Amino acid sequence: MSIDGRKIGRFPWVSCAIVGAGILFLAASQLMTQNYALTIGLETFLLGAMVFTAVHHAEILAVKVGEPYGSIILALAVTIIETALIISQMLAEKPGAEFIGRDTVFSAVLIVLNGVMGVCLVIGGARHHEQGFKLDGAGAALSVIATLTVFALIMPNYTTTTGPYYSTAQLAFVGTVSLILYSVFVFVQTVSHRNYFSYDTETSDSGVDHHSVPPATVVAASSVLLPAALILVVVFSKLLSQPIDEMIHLAGLPKAFVGVIIAGLVLLPEGIAASNAAARNDLQTSLNLALGSAIATIGLTIPVLAGFAIWNGAPLALGIDSRSTVLLVLSVFVSSVTLATGRTTILQGAVHLVIFGVFLFLAAFP
Repeated sequence: MSIDGRKIGRFPWVSCAIVGAGILFLAASQLMTQNYALTIGLETFLLGAMVFTAVHHAEILAVKVGEPYGSIILALAVTIIETALIISQMLAEKPGAEFIGRDTVFSAVLIVLNGVMGVCLVIGGARHHEQGFKLDGAGAALSVIATLTVFALIMPNYTTTTGPYYSTAQLAFVGTVSLILYSVFVFVQTVSHRNYFSYDTETSDSGVDHHSVPPATVVAASSVLLPAALILVVVFSKLLSQPIDEMIHLAGLPKAFVGVIIAGLVLLPEGIAASNAAARNDLQTSLNLALGSAIATIGLTIPVLAGFAIWNGAPLALGIDSRSTVLLVLSVFVSSVTLATGRTTILQGAVHLVIFGVFLFLAAFP
């Protein structure tokens, strides 16, 4: 959890304005259909604003209720946003819609392990030369990520069913196992071994009071604004389903790039929070946010998508191709080397960013 103690005491007038603007836009959207470009621009801006709003108020409620419920609230909020964006694309029933979930989950893992971690390590290394973290927590998180990614993204290609698809029974089993493993990780992180995920540094310059309790008025406002923002995210993601496809086509990008866009949008708020933590020499919080978001992306999103596919009868392809498998294995291996000593420098960050650049280039020009 990483939220500025100075911000949680302020009444969220800006969030109220954002949610209000979203509702007004939907009410007046019929009057704006003649200006297609303006409509799409406003929808995109409001969707991004709603994502940030939802994550911010999930963090406020998380601070209020404490652990383990705080992490669960935040993970559920991010999962709702991600699954809403994915399912809105799947419901469009266009060619390739069955690959959207796979592309998004794969992109999210690569963005976290290389993009978010790379930026955090470069920023932290540039400002503080060398940073430390707890090996026990980082190693445990990475082992969960490796296990979940293999089960969700690689194993479908090696079953007796026609890859990259799981059978209905296999899909239900993998979804259940993913949810169980995520639940165990949350229990370990927040209850039984909390000390594995905390690291005291004498040089921290965060200036943040992590023990601040939000006032009752702020908690009440967040309790209303969080579900409102999540509902609006679902609505705007449905509205933008067709325009996103059109923009991808006009740019000459493969359809798989939709997954990169969805994952980037979902992870942006937590990525910024992780980068800010690294800048104030709190790498432990950066890794908790980054690795935790990757675990939630697989451990919660896969069960939801599996349930939706089984209930709706929609095809769901999860197995990634050989090129993506190479990138995934390389990312997990390099991450394990990076997290092997409990100390990091700018060099490890540069390595992760190079892999991230290769991922983005191959996603756009496969």
